[in-house]
Amino acid sequence: MNKGFISPGFHSVLDYIGGLLIASSPWLFGFVHLGGAALFIPLFLGCMQLVMTIFTDHPGGLIKVLPFQLHLVLDMFSGFIILVSPFLWGFCSHVYLPHLLLGLLSFCAGLFTQPSPFLGDKFQLLDSRGMQRI
Repeated sequence: MNKGFISPGFHSVLDYIGGLLIASSPWLFGFVHLGGAALFIPLFLGCMQLVMTIFTDHPGGLIKVLPFQLHLVLDMFSGFIILVSPFLWGFCSHVYLPHLLLGLLSFCAGLFTQPSPFLGDKFQLLDSRGMQRI
């Protein structure tokens, strides 16, 4: 497989669902009582995902100012942080599976969405008007 297989439209739906799921995961999966990094990391990164989705230049974006490929890179970065957070901050003996699965979902969604800057899709520096993206 050489190119991303998730369409930008489907990715925008995944962004809203994933952001809500990540932000609410401490309550959904019952680890809110742990507090600290176990609570803060998914709550912060899930809310960041939702705000980033609103401001991304893709079909689900409401205020299209953030380039879509930058959004994909940030998805991968935040997914990686969620994925490794139980082991970095030492709460893996209490909870790790929700972080592992949701982090992997976010990372893979960023990696396998068209146009992926990492899978051979053309990196877009200019928007449809030929203007440089900010």
